[in-house]
Amino acid sequence: MKIVFATNNPNKLKEIQSLIPKEIEIISLKEIGCTEDIPETGDSLEANAFQKAHYIKENYNYDCFADDTGLEIYELDGAPGVYSARYAGPDKNADANMTKILNELKGKKKRKAKFRTAIALTQKGEEHLFEGKVEVVHK
Repeated sequence: MKIVFATNNPNKLKEIQSLIPKEIEIISLKEIGCTEDIPETGDSLEANAFQKAHYIKENYNYDCFADDTGLEIYELDGAPGVYSARYAGPDKNADANMTKILNELKGKKKRKAKFRTAIALTQKGEEHLFEGKVEVVHK
Protein backbone atom coordinates (compact mmCIF):
# COMPACT_ATOMS: atom_id res chain seq x y z
CA MET A 1 0.00 0.00 0.00
CA LYS A 2 1.23 3.49 -0.88
CA ILE A 3 0.26 6.59 1.03
CA VAL A 4 1.50 10.16 0.66
CA PHE A 5 2.81 12.13 3.61
CA ALA A 6 2.05 15.77 2.79
CA THR A 7 5.32 17.29 3.92
CA ASN A 8 8.33 18.88 2.28
CA ASN A 9 10.46 18.16 5.34
CA PRO A 10 12.81 15.29 4.43
CA ASN A 11 13.72 14.63 8.08
CA LYS A 12 10.07 14.32 9.08
CA LEU A 13 9.52 11.95 6.15
CA LYS A 14 12.45 9.70 7.16
CA GLU A 15 11.28 9.65 10.77
CA ILE A 16 7.79 8.52 9.80
CA GLN A 17 9.13 5.95 7.32
CA SER A 18 11.18 4.39 10.13
CA LEU A 19 8.08 3.97 12.29
CA ILE A 20 5.74 2.45 9.71
CA PRO A 21 5.66 -1.28 8.81
CA LYS A 22 7.44 -2.12 5.55
CA GLU A 23 4.13 -3.14 3.89
CA ILE A 24 3.12 0.52 3.91
CA GLU A 25 5.14 2.67 1.53
CA ILE A 26 5.24 6.29 2.61
CA ILE A 27 5.88 8.51 -0.40
CA SER A 28 6.74 12.17 -0.51
CA LEU A 29 5.17 15.12 -2.23
CA LYS A 30 8.20 15.26 -4.49
CA GLU A 31 7.69 11.63 -5.55
CA ILE A 32 4.15 12.38 -6.76
CA GLY A 33 5.22 15.57 -8.53
CA CYS A 34 3.63 17.97 -6.07
CA THR A 35 5.87 21.02 -6.06
CA GLU A 36 3.31 23.72 -5.30
CA ASP A 37 2.63 25.15 -1.85
CA ILE A 38 -0.43 23.36 -0.51
CA PRO A 39 -2.89 25.90 0.95
CA GLU A 40 -3.21 26.14 4.72
CA THR A 41 -5.98 28.67 5.16
CA GLY A 42 -7.94 26.97 7.92
CA ASP A 43 -8.62 28.58 11.28
CA SER A 44 -7.51 25.48 13.20
CA LEU A 45 -4.76 22.88 13.08
CA GLU A 46 -7.36 20.25 12.26
CA ALA A 47 -8.75 22.26 9.35
CA ASN A 48 -5.27 22.79 7.88
CA ALA A 49 -4.33 19.12 8.22
CA PHE A 50 -7.52 18.04 6.43
CA GLN A 51 -7.10 20.76 3.82
CA LYS A 52 -3.68 19.37 2.88
CA ALA A 53 -4.85 15.74 2.87
CA HIS A 54 -7.88 16.61 0.72
CA TYR A 55 -5.69 18.61 -1.68
CA ILE A 56 -3.51 15.57 -2.36
CA LYS A 57 -6.49 13.26 -2.78
CA GLU A 58 -8.33 15.66 -5.10
CA ASN A 59 -5.32 16.71 -7.20
CA TYR A 60 -3.14 13.59 -7.23
CA ASN A 61 -5.59 10.81 -6.32
CA TYR A 62 -3.49 9.36 -3.51
CA ASP A 63 -4.53 8.49 -0.01
CA CYS A 64 -2.72 10.89 2.25
CA PHE A 65 -1.93 11.94 5.75
CA ALA A 66 -0.98 15.47 6.65
CA ASP A 67 -0.20 17.30 9.82
CA ASP A 68 -0.29 20.78 11.22
CA THR A 69 1.43 21.79 14.43
CA GLY A 70 1.21 24.93 16.49
CA LEU A 71 2.71 26.43 19.61
CA GLU A 72 -0.03 27.52 22.00
CA ILE A 73 1.10 29.88 24.77
CA TYR A 74 -1.39 30.16 27.62
CA GLU A 75 -0.40 33.73 28.56
CA LEU A 76 -1.07 34.78 24.95
CA ASP A 77 -4.54 33.19 24.87
CA GLY A 78 -3.27 30.27 22.79
CA ALA A 79 -1.32 32.34 20.27
CA PRO A 80 0.38 31.84 17.96
CA GLY A 81 -1.46 28.50 17.55
CA VAL A 82 -2.52 27.75 13.99
CA TYR A 83 -0.51 30.81 12.87
CA SER A 84 2.79 29.59 14.38
CA ALA A 85 4.68 29.34 11.07
CA ARG A 86 3.51 32.74 9.82
CA TYR A 87 3.06 34.57 13.14
CA ALA A 88 5.38 37.43 12.17
CA GLY A 89 4.27 37.46 8.54
CA PRO A 90 3.73 35.38 5.43
CA ASP A 91 7.47 34.71 4.93
CA LYS A 92 7.35 31.96 7.61
CA ASN A 93 10.55 33.27 9.20
CA ALA A 94 11.28 31.26 12.37
CA ASP A 95 13.59 33.94 13.84
CA ALA A 96 11.04 36.70 13.27
CA ASN A 97 8.30 34.54 14.79
CA MET A 98 10.38 33.89 17.91
CA THR A 99 11.27 37.57 18.24
CA LYS A 100 7.60 38.53 18.06
CA ILE A 101 6.65 35.92 20.67
CA LEU A 102 9.43 37.00 23.04
CA ASN A 103 8.40 40.65 22.66
CA GLU A 104 4.80 39.76 23.50
CA LEU A 105 5.96 37.82 26.56
CA LYS A 106 8.07 40.68 27.97
CA GLY A 107 7.04 41.36 31.54
CA LYS A 108 4.95 38.20 31.75
CA LYS A 109 6.07 35.66 34.32
CA LYS A 110 3.99 32.73 33.13
CA ARG A 111 5.40 31.15 29.98
CA LYS A 112 3.65 27.80 30.02
CA ALA A 113 2.82 26.55 26.54
CA LYS A 114 2.09 23.42 24.56
CA PHE A 115 2.86 22.15 21.11
CA ARG A 116 -0.24 20.62 19.58
CA THR A 117 -0.37 18.52 16.43
CA ALA A 118 -3.33 17.42 14.36
CA ILE A 119 -2.87 14.62 11.83
CA ALA A 120 -5.53 14.05 9.17
CA LEU A 121 -5.71 10.78 7.27
CA THR A 122 -7.75 10.18 4.14
CA GLN A 123 -7.75 6.51 3.19
CA LYS A 124 -10.11 4.41 1.08
CA GLY A 125 -12.85 7.05 1.27
CA GLU A 126 -12.62 7.39 5.05
CA GLU A 127 -11.25 10.24 7.14
CA HIS A 128 -9.55 10.02 10.51
CA LEU A 129 -8.13 12.64 12.85
CA PHE A 130 -5.35 12.11 15.39
CA GLU A 131 -4.16 14.67 17.91
CA GLY A 132 -1.23 14.97 20.25
CA LYS A 133 0.27 17.57 22.54
CA VAL A 134 3.42 18.19 24.50
CA GLU A 135 3.30 20.59 27.44
CA VAL A 136 6.24 22.98 27.68
CA VAL A 137 7.13 24.69 30.94
CA HIS A 138 9.64 27.55 31.04
CA LYS A 139 11.65 27.60 34.26
